Amino acid sequence: MKSFNSIHVRLFMIFLFSMLGLLLIVSLVYYQRATEQIRDKVSVVAEKNISQTAGLFDLMLKGYDGVTKSLNSNNELMRLLRIQPTANTVYAVNIERRITDILGAVFYSRNDIVGIHVITNQGTVFSFDRSIRTGTLDFSEQPWFSELKQSTGEMKWLGVYPESLMTGDIDRPVFAFGRQLFELSSLKPIGHVLIEADAGAIVSALSNASLAPGSSVIIRGAEGKEIIRTKSAEEDIGFIPRDWPGDIKPNKVAVREWNHALVTAARINMANWTVIGVTPDRELKLEVKQTQQFLLTVIIVLVLAATIVATFVSRSFSSPFKRLIQQMKQVELGKFNGEVHVHSYDELNVLVGSFNRMVHQMDDLIERVKLASISEKNAQLQALQSQVNPHFLFNTLDMIYWMLDERENDRLGKVILALSQIFRYSSDWEEASRVKLRTELDQLQHYLTIIETRVGGRVQTVIEVEERWLDAEVPKMILQPIVENAVKYGLEPLSRQGVLRVYSRQTEDRLQIVVQDNGLGMDDDSLSQLSRSLAGTPMLGLEQEEPNGRRGIGLLNVHRRIRLMYGDPYGIRIESVRNVGTTVIVSFPIPDKEGLEG
Repeated sequence: MKSFNSIHVRLFMIFLFSMLGLLLIVSLVYYQRATEQIRDKVSVVAEKNISQTAGLFDLMLKGYDGVTKSLNSNNELMRLLRIQPTANTVYAVNIERRITDILGAVFYSRNDIVGIHVITNQGTVFSFDRSIRTGTLDFSEQPWFSELKQSTGEMKWLGVYPESLMTGDIDRPVFAFGRQLFELSSLKPIGHVLIEADAGAIVSALSNASLAPGSSVIIRGAEGKEIIRTKSAEEDIGFIPRDWPGDIKPNKVAVREWNHALVTAARINMANWTVIGVTPDRELKLEVKQTQQFLLTVIIVLVLAATIVATFVSRSFSSPFKRLIQQMKQVELGKFNGEVHVHSYDELNVLVGSFNRMVHQMDDLIERVKLASISEKNAQLQALQSQVNPHFLFNTLDMIYWMLDERENDRLGKVILALSQIFRYSSDWEEASRVKLRTELDQLQHYLTIIETRVGGRVQTVIEVEERWLDAEVPKMILQPIVENAVKYGLEPLSRQGVLRVYSRQTEDRLQIVVQDNGLGMDDDSLSQLSRSLAGTPMLGLEQEEPNGRRGIGLLNVHRRIRLMYGDPYGIRIESVRNVGTTVIVSFPIPDKEGLEG
């Protein structure tokens, strides 16, 4: 998982959240604006609907008013209603049939009329309706009849009733209205007419004012009495005050917000009624839902686009830094030959260019330091190597001098031959400062020939180096000085037979050549002084005095040369016990297989 602190993740999060924040603000503003526009639009539609509904009712009620006026203006009907025939006579039957014929003609002139009833002042009832007559209900004490009798010629809109007011077997809702009838010639009242129309026409007209399935439409009378409603508005917004909306001018619409609902009202002039439309906010949100879905789709698309763009921008900015970091890690590992290639922002290009130049300069500097170090080491090695020949030559010439004095010609020939081999071997420093262990041991044999001649057989030498290490490369002329010290200071002073053993061993990652003698050994002070000298050997100091006041190449010379070639972990370690012997351990790195095979 990528670290949150990485430049890629930080840039990605900053860019993404910035775009999402801007998108959120724009979306909220757009949604709020769209909601307001939709609500304004709905309000306009609601006003138009309620106004159209009021106009539709005016037309409908004018039609019903025209039906009652057509009856009142029918002279034949008015004349027949004035006649008071004797009951149950043929003449009375004929009068009734002629009246019902007139009522039937008006009845069939409209499809929505359920029944027409004429009630004379004498209490006689003439009816024409869509029922199979089983008798007339008792209506004399009904409130609607009392209201109808209050008419002085104007129309009385009685309202909607669940069933017929005059006939018992019509159980569907009816819209009842009527007026008082007058004889046209004398203008004397002769009765009342009651017309029942199908309430479905009223409900159908009310549905025109509904904006949504959950909308309610109410018609109220002059005193706030409810005439009809499509559903219970109180379920949605609670009770609507009876005095609202008060006096509304003709063709005007009242609008208000009421308990999370849009309420509109208009006047039905024909009946002095008020039609009220109620639409809860949740119904208005149905239209907003499409806007929400559209906006949600747009937001999802823009979020995906913002994510892609943020990823692209953050990667384009962080990719050069990643390459730079990778190259820096290579530099940490010591690889200075790499180079970062970036074509990005100008500032990054300048940074990468500066880094490349810095790495190249560091590479050049390290190379120069390396060459200087090698040159310095070579100079030190040459200085150390130049000390070998004079030292050994002095000792050997001294021995040849006394051999010539004693005229030991045969032994002298062997010594001179061995000396010739040694000088040929030791004089070739320029060709190679390293040789195979096999060659070093061969030269050691020549040296031991001279030593055995000098000590007269008092020293026994044993060489036990494993065959697998004979091709390993070691520094040149390292064993001779160690063996020379062992013989001269450890074995030669003995009054008994001395043993010098040279053998190899492997410990962990090191090859060790061990030179062990059973000579005089060293006391603790001399051993401690020599160990400290080896442990703190300066790489540049070549004039340091050896233990016991002796100057020369000695052990410190060999130790320095090994450290110069292989590093500080390698070199010489000495173990010695007084009158027991001394062991000198020379350590080198384990040669690889190619070095052994070569």
